[in-house]
Order: sequence, then C-alpha cells, then structure tokens
Amino acid sequence: MEKTDGKKTRVVVIGTGAVGSTTAYTLLLRERMTELVLIDYNAEKALGDALDMNHGLPFTGRTKVWSGDYPDCAGADIIIICAGVGQKPGESRLDLLKRNTAIFDGIIEQVTRYNSTGILLIATNPVDILSYYSFRKSGWPANRVIGSGTLLDSARFRYLIGQTLNMDPRSIHASIVGEHGDTEVPLWSLANAAGLPVSFTEEEKEEIFRNTRDAAYQIIQAKGSTYYAIALALDRICTAILRDEGAVLNVSTLLNGYQGITDVYLGVPSVVDRTGVREVLKVPMTEEEAAKLAKSAAKLREMIDSIGNG
Repeated sequence: MEKTDGKKTRVVVIGTGAVGSTTAYTLLLRERMTELVLIDYNAEKALGDALDMNHGLPFTGRTKVWSGDYPDCAGADIIIICAGVGQKPGESRLDLLKRNTAIFDGIIEQVTRYNSTGILLIATNPVDILSYYSFRKSGWPANRVIGSGTLLDSARFRYLIGQTLNMDPRSIHASIVGEHGDTEVPLWSLANAAGLPVSFTEEEKEEIFRNTRDAAYQIIQAKGSTYYAIALALDRICTAILRDEGAVLNVSTLLNGYQGITDVYLGVPSVVDRTGVREVLKVPMTEEEAAKLAKSAAKLREMIDSIGNG
C-alpha cells in the first residue's frame, strides 16, 4: 500500500473497457492503493470486473475493490478517466474529439460534484485535448488535471532505440514531446544511452520514429486496441503521485510560455509528485525540434478552438 501512516488511499477508474480494466488490474497487482473503485456506464461490466478481481485477492493483498458510482469519488486521491469511444482502425486520435467531449461533459460534472481535492488523470484519446477540456470544465488548477501525454510514446521510443542498439530500454533516456499522436516530436538532441549520445543515420532515425509514432495504429490493426503498455504508464504516474516521488515523466500538462507556447496541453518532461504536476521542465531543444513542437501546439490549439473551452 502506498501510504504508511494508516490513512486510506482511494483510486477511482472511470470506464472499464480494455484500458480501464487493465489499468485497474495493474494497480491491484502492484497494491498501489487501499481502495479501488470501478465506475462504468455499463454497471454490469464494472460489477463483473470487481467480482473477478476480488476473487484474486487471496493471491494478492488487502486492497478493497468494488464497483461504484460517482459519489464514491468523494475523498479519492486519483480519479483516472478511461471512458469514451474507442479508436477505430485507420482513425486518427483527433477524429475522436467530438465524440468523446460529449461523454466528458457528464463525467466531469459528476466527478467535481463529489470531489474537489483529488487529481484527475486523463487517458482517453485525444488525450491532450481532453485533458485541456477537463481542466477548463472542472475549474480545478492545472497541476491537478494531468493527461497520460507522451509517456507511452517515450517508452516506445526508448524500447525501439534499445532494440536497435541491443541495450536494455531502461538504460535509454529519450523523450517524445508534443501531441500524443501524429504531430509528436522526437528529441533526438537529448537521446542518450546511459549518458552517452546515441548515433544513428538519418534513415535509422526516421524508421525508429515512424515505428514509435505509428505503433498504436499497428496494434489497433492487429488486435483492436492498445491497453497493456498504457496501463503500465498510468500505473507509473499514479505511483509518482501516491509516493510523492518528484519523478520526471512526460505527462500532458498546461503550458504557458513554454518555447513560445501558451494555453494548450502537451506532453513534456514534468516533475510529478503528490500535488500533481509540480513543475514543467524547460528542456533544451534544437531550433528544428522547437519549430515542430510549435506546429504540434498549433494543431491542437485549432482543435480546442473548434470545441470551445468547456
């Protein structure tokens, strides 16, 4: 359990589809909280997941798991929103926008009715826009409304660099910034293996980045949706929050004056602790990288403007 002072920790997962249920199961296996609540529009699905997980408690630990409703958000430390319609084969994340903002209207209204002190962690795509939308809709401070951002993209990037170098990806330090989607930006200028710069041809760089950027499309085409790796990414963010780690993670957060970018959510290296996003790190970039990040921001700003501020 993540608190050692005897206090309860509650994590609520809203939306128990593939991502939500896998995230809940990952959190349960790693005993991140003392209470785990599952909420879904399909109450029977949430009930089934809760029963299934409870039957495994003799093999895991002491977490209390139940299917609930929005009043159970009261006192929750983290509310993870995974609800929404899924991404179809060949569909971009931005194509999901108008279908999912309508769903978020009801969710955010209900969550904020019962909770005003927790942290909202957004996983639903397009995650950067929905994180910004949730920030505006909730009225909560930006540090407590976080998107999963490019944390998973950066993990994919590190994995592929590691595969190419035949090195453990945990020894690779590399970031994807910007949109969690088609306009994301690889920071090759900062990529390193245990502190040593990585060296690739332009063709190798392009192949690694293309496979990073298009990974979700490949997985969706093969099996319908992605859920294992994003569940681990969400678990990592929850751990940084509940343990008050001050970990640097590429989450989606509000940018103001960041490389000339203002009033948009994008994935950038940020310090995450018990308060949420404590600090946004202004990492050095080349002029080309900064220009691509500005282009990513402009694309998302255009989409945000098309739906209003919530």
